Amino acid sequence: MSNLYFFLAIVPSVILHEVSHGWVANYFGDPTAKDNGRLTLNPLAHIDPFGTVLLPALMVLSGLPAFGYAKPVPVKVSRLRNPRTQSLYVSLAGPFVNIILSAIGLGLCFWAVHGTQSQFMFNVGEYLGLANLVLAAFNLIPIPPLDGSAIIERFVPRKHLPRYYQMRARALPVVMVLVVLDFLVFHVGTGALGNLENWWVNLAFK
Repeated sequence: MSNLYFFLAIVPSVILHEVSHGWVANYFGDPTAKDNGRLTLNPLAHIDPFGTVLLPALMVLSGLPAFGYAKPVPVKVSRLRNPRTQSLYVSLAGPFVNIILSAIGLGLCFWAVHGTQSQFMFNVGEYLGLANLVLAAFNLIPIPPLDGSAIIERFVPRKHLPRYYQMRARALPVVMVLVVLDFLVFHVGTGALGNLENWWVNLAFK
């Protein structure tokens, strides 16, 4: 049952994360995601066969954390009206949506604990909240190609941006290696996430 709760929480959360990138890009003048049919809540439009299906399955079967990713929403920074500033907004839109969804989940848990006494409502809120808390925290790490790396991008000299974007597009395997090493050896990120989740759950009982 817990797997079902997690699945029902993580799928729409990842979709809204990706759509928010495209929506903000479109708002600031880049309709690439819209033109490619990515401003939709249809899960099929956001599935990457390897990153969404095969990779998480292999990680779980190997006893590793269920790491995966959806098909990235296409964004052409050069089409934004103010690329240097607005690319930051586009990147942070996804984690911002996850923070909002996590707050909604916390509200459901708080209502269940202090109002309805509904275990079902608490479970829905807990999985929605924690899934989005982890998504937001992980994606805000300032390592390319995660969304938080947009903060680093602000300090890259303009003449080096094309090379930076090329490096960012190839950096995902590095992040995957770091995730595995942290889980198996260092336990820095997993420990920090565990503390963050405990803090979040405790808020519902205050």
